[in-house]
Amino acid sequence: MSDASDGCAQPRTVTEAEVDALVRGICFKTGPPRRLGVEVEWLVHDLRDPRLPVSPERLAAAHAAVRTVPLRSALTVEPGGQLELSSPPAASLMECVGTVAADLDAVRAVLRRDGLVLAGLGHDPWRTPPRFLREPRYDAMEDCLDRGGPAGRAMMRASASVQVCLDAGYEEPGPLGHVRRWWLAHRLGPVLVAVFANSPFADGRPTGWLSTRQLRWEQIGTGRAGGPALDTDPRAAWARHVLDSPVMCVRDDGGPWQVPRDLTFREWIRTSAPRPPTREDLDYHATTLFPPVRPRGHLELRMIDAQPGDDGWIVPLAVTTALFDDPEATETAYRAVKPLAERTHGLPAPHNALWRDAARVGLADPELREVAACCFAAALRALPRLGAGREVVDAVEAYRDRYVARGRCPADDLLETLRATAGGRPRHHSPHGKDTPS
Repeated sequence: MSDASDGCAQPRTVTEAEVDALVRGICFKTGPPRRLGVEVEWLVHDLRDPRLPVSPERLAAAHAAVRTVPLRSALTVEPGGQLELSSPPAASLMECVGTVAADLDAVRAVLRRDGLVLAGLGHDPWRTPPRFLREPRYDAMEDCLDRGGPAGRAMMRASASVQVCLDAGYEEPGPLGHVRRWWLAHRLGPVLVAVFANSPFADGRPTGWLSTRQLRWEQIGTGRAGGPALDTDPRAAWARHVLDSPVMCVRDDGGPWQVPRDLTFREWIRTSAPRPPTREDLDYHATTLFPPVRPRGHLELRMIDAQPGDDGWIVPLAVTTALFDDPEATETAYRAVKPLAERTHGLPAPHNALWRDAARVGLADPELREVAACCFAAALRALPRLGAGREVVDAVEAYRDRYVARGRCPADDLLETLRATAGGRPRHHSPHGKDTPS
């Protein structure tokens, strides 16, 4: 969901107290839950054979052509050449679906003329592409993440997701209050990981995880991809997290950006080295933190793999919206996920056993399967109350019957094609979901 950061006319340094106040005021903007959005990321593959690499020149030409198309959603390019559409804030689920679906149709038509297709996969099954974007931000990000191993590069270049954006909620307590919604997002998160896992391959082989994308986020580590401890004050928890998280880079308009080691934003304020941090540095620092739930005025749920098919993204958007914005469904989901908290052992998401089990085995986990079934039933009851069209309700119902009721997820379909293919390497999928033998 596109949003703009507040800025200052003149850069000035910030104190710890100012950071705490700014983060509390900016990241949780409370009010009635009435706006939502979605950010859909896609891998870009060759239309005839997605196993073939797409050259940077071909990607650049395709991106330039897409940018000539009038869109209501914001179009951005990710470091590996993935395309992302970020919807404008919508007043209803159907408004959001209609806007993004129309924009995707326009984008696909342009790409198809160039022999390319948007691929709904959480992680590229065949390769980690070379970095497409050469910008100071991504140079610094890659240098920083490389210190922890190859997972960072895979996340930057080979992953794609469906990110659902929801209002933070009411200031007051209750099912739609911001404290409850913050807690629910973290406890429902692993259920969404398990239900929509769609990335069992990397480098042409099974990884042993149904959501390899989520595995990569865990491997990046707690400082960059972890969330704060859950307590009764989300604002205070997030403010501490922002201050105590490592700085990815110190920007420099006149040269390469510095990538410090083990420098938290709090330490940067206290030492003023290599230079005092400004309000703009704080705003930027917050964009370099990648927890599964990120507060940006609204709540950004980042744990869902990109989905198969042209319209697969609609199901996680609809289900998540229903479970957060319909009071009855929210209460049902809250009660259903509450017992899952014991499996986290008090550790923040996603670096705990519950999130790992969700990404590794999905709905083969009996407890996650039971909770998912309860949540889908609640969502299906709620969607008509939220004005969802028959086609959206039917899509959610079909997904429940095909996957949730059977303890499966899209990754299981991909693994079945592997077992049916001699040589043990994944088949590739057409944009219409039909398998083509390797």
